[in-house]
Amino acid sequence: MRRSWIDRIRQRIRLQQYDMTAHATEEMAEDDLNVVDVEHALLTGRVVQIQRDDPRGNKYLIEGTATDGTTLVGVAGRFLGRDRYLIVTVYTIT
Repeated sequence: MRRSWIDRIRQRIRLQQYDMTAHATEEMAEDDLNVVDVEHALLTGRVVQIQRDDPRGNKYLIEGTATDGTTLVGVAGRFLGRDRYLIVTVYTIT
């Protein structure tokens, strides 16, 4: 049985096999989030949308919570081959 997309993403996060764009880092800082908040959102969140129209590959929009348990965080990312995940942007959901 094939693993779900969220399971594949969580595995990359747990193994620290991910990268973050400069844009994602800037957005994270602007929203007073840190890497642990983003990781927590990815590890506890759910895929709310898969955007399939990008020629670079499917983009997965995930919503979860920051480490405070109340701040809603959105994370958009895509797989880079089989072994890496790229976090494209991060934002708080208001």
